[in-house]
Amino acid sequence: MDETKNGLSTGSGAGPYAPGAGLTVGTTAKAVGVSVRTLHHWDDIGLVCPAGRSPAGHRLYSRADIARLQRVLLYREVGMPLAQIAEVVDAPGVDEAEHLDRQRRMLTDRIARLQEMVSAADRLLEADTMDTHMTPEQQAAAFGTGWSDEYAQEAQERWGGTEDWKASEKIKARMTPEDWKEAAAGTGALEQELAQALRAGVEPGSAQANELAEKHRADIGRWFPVSRSKQVLIARGYTEDPRFTKHYDDRETGLAVWLRAIIDANARSHGVDPAHAEWE
Repeated sequence: MDETKNGLSTGSGAGPYAPGAGLTVGTTAKAVGVSVRTLHHWDDIGLVCPAGRSPAGHRLYSRADIARLQRVLLYREVGMPLAQIAEVVDAPGVDEAEHLDRQRRMLTDRIARLQEMVSAADRLLEADTMDTHMTPEQQAAAFGTGWSDEYAQEAQERWGGTEDWKASEKIKARMTPEDWKEAAAGTGALEQELAQALRAGVEPGSAQANELAEKHRADIGRWFPVSRSKQVLIARGYTEDPRFTKHYDDRETGLAVWLRAIIDANARSHGVDPAHAEWE
């Protein structure tokens, strides 16, 4: 006889539909934060198929199934399509530690890309709060023609309430329209200086390149505290997100890759390993 307690079904039997210990689909859905319908769909497409069945044929999720669900959810969080997630989680020779390390890197990179948009989003929010709405021309001057309202919405959803967001808010609360113009001009001048250095053949790791990397860090740091480790993570987005790559390469072909290289080299010179940088 099958017994159910706290969402766990137990019993005995043999074969793929034998009743074994496991969480019911409803309990599993609640535990991992998805709908029962989603779990059914993932089972149907072979993404996460529960290991057992109850005597009545209901799905039962084992510990291994739950672990797989958690991996799937993490990959989905960073925007990976389900078909690609299936390939990644089923890749031969990849153990649990490798999965976790891969997921952590992807999430960290996403944080860095979103952090790039926090300052721009906050400027629009500040303008709204002060009833000094920026015109499209002012937005283009401050953020570039690639600016989109979706960046502000995404950044607010992700970063509203963080310490970096709060620090930026305090700074912007004291800024005048002229301050905004000066900040945009400063960033533009820095990007022009970076492009000129690349054209001149300045090598990553050189004294001049390290100085430029520090100028870049200071430019971002006008909005919130930026360590060299944070700077490394932010710079990853310059080469991994096509939007940022285009922004810099429109200044000078190869600028995005070169800028990331000088930031990484400068970080190493200060004892930060770019491969293990953390948001601190």
